[in-house]
Amino acid sequence: MESGRKKWGSGEAENEVDTTVTITIKGIISLLIANVDEGSNKRLISLGMGDPSVYSCFRTTHAATDSVIHSIESNKFNGYAPTPGLPQTRKAIADYLSRDLPYKLSIEDVFITSGCTQAIDIALSILARPGANVLIPKPGFPIYQLSASFRGVEVRYYDLLPEKRWEVNLDAIEALADQNTVALVIINPNNPCGSVYSYEHLEKIAETARKLSIPIISDEVYGHLAFGGNRFIPMGVFGSSVPVFTLGSLSKRWMVPGWRLGWFAITDPTNLFITPKIIERLKRYFDILGGPATFIQAAVPCILEQTDGTFFRKTINLLKQASDVFMEKIQEIPCITCPHKPEGSMAVMVKLNLSLLENISDDIDFCFKLAKEESVIILPGLAVGLKNWLRITFAADPSSLEEGLERIKSFYYRHTNRQHSN
Repeated sequence: MESGRKKWGSGEAENEVDTTVTITIKGIISLLIANVDEGSNKRLISLGMGDPSVYSCFRTTHAATDSVIHSIESNKFNGYAPTPGLPQTRKAIADYLSRDLPYKLSIEDVFITSGCTQAIDIALSILARPGANVLIPKPGFPIYQLSASFRGVEVRYYDLLPEKRWEVNLDAIEALADQNTVALVIINPNNPCGSVYSYEHLEKIAETARKLSIPIISDEVYGHLAFGGNRFIPMGVFGSSVPVFTLGSLSKRWMVPGWRLGWFAITDPTNLFITPKIIERLKRYFDILGGPATFIQAAVPCILEQTDGTFFRKTINLLKQASDVFMEKIQEIPCITCPHKPEGSMAVMVKLNLSLLENISDDIDFCFKLAKEESVIILPGLAVGLKNWLRITFAADPSSLEEGLERIKSFYYRHTNRQHSN
């Protein structure tokens, strides 16, 4: 190469952020599936992705499918939607979220996104500035790290405490935050841990953020999927004391992740953070984005209005039963310990005891050999920030969940360290 000649793309700045170190869930799941023995006569059982729609017991409500069909057949929604979303869709979501808040959201508080993943990217993009950092839970959802890396935002991790039902380490937040901290990310109900925070704990989180003058990004994609001792409380309940950006979608509660209908909602009723300038910046940013299909957006008001409680109760019962099956079967696998029974979402973190295994070096090795030998996919904990832990998705039909866990038990006995097991 000629001396001093500019490189193609000219993108290699000295302070360029390296995004290649981030492990994405979809990326590692693809690698695990590719490692499955094609010659095996065992059917593939995936307990790695949070997509319950692949199992016949988890189907969306007829109100949802009928609303989409009606939207398509009307021929009224084949064109472009306004970039923040259809007005009727924004209003319907504002009303839906307001049901659980002590104040009412307006249409101007809600923006329609292409799933919750786009809402994450929007939140970090709007808050990004030179030198900024964001506080993210560990374990957590790796898309936050990846999005922050692309935006040049430093990621600082705070621990979730397994011995305290995966509560937030509030002392760590106070130690990590500084004048450049632009947001605190909270995921509730929690993925990957399966916890649901109490009102009292959320109140302490809000008070900590208020004291530090840090807005909260509240990831509520699993909102209302709570089946333990704590009911789901939206973080926006505390919006009068700390600004909250609420992220959500139809994906999990309605079992339609492929519809890619999400939202970004501003829950800041006293305008502690939001200014006309920020709103204008949001609107301009949405002008360069592509939202969900217009006909999906148009179906949302009917979906929210016509879905009855029976559907939601059925979903909660299925998840509760699945969590019971999981806890019963996981106790039969000596090398895996579950510190806390899942009470929400669709996934749970379990600890791997490598001393009980032979020829298994870490959680990555465990998952790749499990995929090859047993055609079972689970997620290595490193993918969500905890080495030598595992994330298992229990939102599956009972027979698949039981068979998958039985195969993991067989894998354990095949790889048992005889010296330590005796």
